Amino acid sequence: MDVRLQREKAEAFRKMHQGPDVLVLPNAWDAASARIIEDAGFQAIATTSAGIAASLGYPDGERVSRQEMADVVKRIVRAVSTPVTADMEGGYGSTEEAAAATARAVIETGAIGFNFEDANDDPARPLLDAELHASRVRAARQAADSLGVPLVINARTDVYLKSVGDPASRLDEAIRRGNLYLASGADCIFVPGGFDPATIGTLCREIGGPVNILALKGIPGIKELGRLGVRRVSVGSGMMRAAMTLVRRAATELLQTGTYSAFAEGAISHAEMNKLLDRRA
Repeated sequence: MDVRLQREKAEAFRKMHQGPDVLVLPNAWDAASARIIEDAGFQAIATTSAGIAASLGYPDGERVSRQEMADVVKRIVRAVSTPVTADMEGGYGSTEEAAAATARAVIETGAIGFNFEDANDDPARPLLDAELHASRVRAARQAADSLGVPLVINARTDVYLKSVGDPASRLDEAIRRGNLYLASGADCIFVPGGFDPATIGTLCREIGGPVNILALKGIPGIKELGRLGVRRVSVGSGMMRAAMTLVRRAATELLQTGTYSAFAEGAISHAEMNKLLDRRA
């Protein structure tokens, strides 16, 4: 990857968080899904760790190694021209050294940003200590800067997703963690979970940087999220699971009725799929 071009893409991607429109990021899980998303007209692409894990035969939750994840991200980056930001889960280790290694791995793929979550695999303590995660964000930032690529770090807090603590305290804790991570070098704060508009608006007002919301059933549409102050929206594994739903429907139809409508009607043609993936075209 050309470091100069990678740096330019990272800087352009960072500016996308400043508006005027909400940055909408569909999440790809392989080169083909990334090309389809790019061809639809999106200005940037995110990856989904859950989708990539599923495509490799693993459940979500850092069951894939850093290198396996990076290998798929590299294939996605090579397949498209748009900036790609990678979902690197919790950084594959709870130390500053692991965070720095993950930032370097992202740069080696050619991606220009990454998601970096504070979740912990200890059921008794589902989140890492906020100050520890802040130190990991700093380590990732320093590692990226040392290589001359201003990675866009999307620091994720799972206060809501993991239902941590008293429900009445979650909003304040998400805000506290978000601002701490921004002060430590993050560019954007990702707070996944199911929210009402009032909570989303408060997060956006009280967190001193761009806020990323996960598109889920019940979450307001993009225009409403923009009015609430959201700067970035991603879909996580939603598109991958929707695609797998079609696979299941088609398999069931084929087995039970011997017909093909689920995959034969309205499908991308063989020729079009080949054209999308032919970089010489």
